[in-house]
Amino acid sequence: MLKKRIAVLVSGGGTNLQALINAQDRSELGNGEISLVIASKPGVYALERAKNNSIKAIVLARREYDSIASYSRALVDTMVAEKIDLVVLAGFLTIIDEQVYEQFPNKILNVHPALIPSFCGKGFYGLYVHEAALAKGVKISGATVHIVTPECDAGPIVLQKAVEVKQGDTPETLQKRIMEEAEWKILPEAVRLFCDDKIIVENDKVYIKGE
Repeated sequence: MLKKRIAVLVSGGGTNLQALINAQDRSELGNGEISLVIASKPGVYALERAKNNSIKAIVLARREYDSIASYSRALVDTMVAEKIDLVVLAGFLTIIDEQVYEQFPNKILNVHPALIPSFCGKGFYGLYVHEAALAKGVKISGATVHIVTPECDAGPIVLQKAVEVKQGDTPETLQKRIMEEAEWKILPEAVRLFCDDKIIVENDKVYIKGE
């Protein structure tokens, strides 16, 4: 059986990309393999991670395109040419439009550093998520892998994992714990489920076959 080809879209250091690479090295991505890394700006460390693991990596710099539409078209054209089956947003902080969603329906995954529907939507990214969680005084936070749809953080939920919020946490310590205990575990697992054809989407909900 041909492996499903995965594109990982990045904008920064690529810690979630590294988690996927590590899972691949342990043969934990099922019938999937990381075939392409696309960075939205040059010089980010995620590109080095790809290079160090002999994964094809390219830069599609957002600043070189005059609109979201033209940038989205370039992304689609690139991924179609590479015969991509699954798109993973791993710290990809660039807005894309319906061209991408229409080309890859229910085939785009994102990991969000909170338990959706809490602390999600427009403006909730990076440390802002953890600042909001701490300001609210929640005792549990975590991470969510969801299918990406045009509405921000509103797509069907694939997996979630809870993480304890500890007294004295800062946004930085909470971010680190959620990455290590949740994001780096459930993102590779969601990719495996997709690549092994275990994910069914019905009525905006995800059902997992035979797990």
